[in-house]
Amino acid sequence: MRANRYVRLTMTALLALTWAVLTPWAWAEPPPPPVDPPPGVPAIGRAWPVGTRPAVVRGWEPPATVYGRGHRGVDLAAPAGSPVRAVAAGRVSFVGRVAGRGVVSVELTGTDLRTTYEPVSASAQKGDEVEAGEVVGTVDPTGSHCTVTCVHWGLLRGETYLDPLSLLPPWLLHRGPSRLLPVLGVPLPG
Repeated sequence: MRANRYVRLTMTALLALTWAVLTPWAWAEPPPPPVDPPPGVPAIGRAWPVGTRPAVVRGWEPPATVYGRGHRGVDLAAPAGSPVRAVAAGRVSFVGRVAGRGVVSVELTGTDLRTTYEPVSASAQKGDEVEAGEVVGTVDPTGSHCTVTCVHWGLLRGETYLDPLSLLPPWLLHRGPSRLLPVLGVPLPG
């Protein structure tokens, strides 16, 4: 009696597995890749805009539409007066005030990209050539939209906002590959 019940359960399980494997969705082709994938951002950054590894107060949240809600950059915690550095080599294309905040914009060499930093008291002038890590200003004590003093770092290609963290290589983001290390002297679970 008990053997018959195991046979029936086994047959039911095999039937269900066979049905799952032979259904049309199981054999469907994977969807084709997008026709025109968006062009990538080269990881040409060589320095953080502030500090060595600042806290990201708010990350990049791309808007669904041109004027939609979102966050068109990243906010990096930084004390007022901290130096603001160019993340990559380029030419300063704008220094001025936008909506009451000091802004510095740098067109990155060899690309169609530009970065923006705000609120910043600029030390660089429009037209200056800057190297990665070169100071372009200091963090303004006022004008920050964060709960703590921060720098809003943006990245644009034309009028399209991109994630500025994509400029930084993995070694600078500390996002290297995971590695399992041997565990010696730890007893196996019983």
